[in-house]
Amino acid sequence: MKIIVRLAINAFALWIVSYLIPGFTFESTSSLIVTAVVFGVFNTFLRPVLQIVALPITILTFGVAAFLINVFLLWVTSFVVPGFDISDFTTAAIGSVVLSLTSWFLHKLEKNQ
Repeated sequence: MKIIVRLAINAFALWIVSYLIPGFTFESTSSLIVTAVVFGVFNTFLRPVLQIVALPITILTFGVAAFLINVFLLWVTSFVVPGFDISDFTTAAIGSVVLSLTSWFLHKLEKNQ
């Protein structure tokens, strides 16, 4: 049940980002849900590996590399999922920041319930 709630929160956060940021679009609700699943899988399995590999660069750049890993994973998700499109890297970077803040806020709300 917990995974369904997390998936719903992530999908809702992605929907909010698509509403706020031009160039961050979904063709349908099903592509939104698939994007939430794929991005969740990437964050669960690929992100830790990339963070370990990029640890020296992350230390040298005071965390900027960790932010770029998140942007990269979001952008790669747009290539993998049909019906999800991010227009350019800048849109991916802004979307990544808004997505992180939105999902953090929604997860905090869910924990307080």
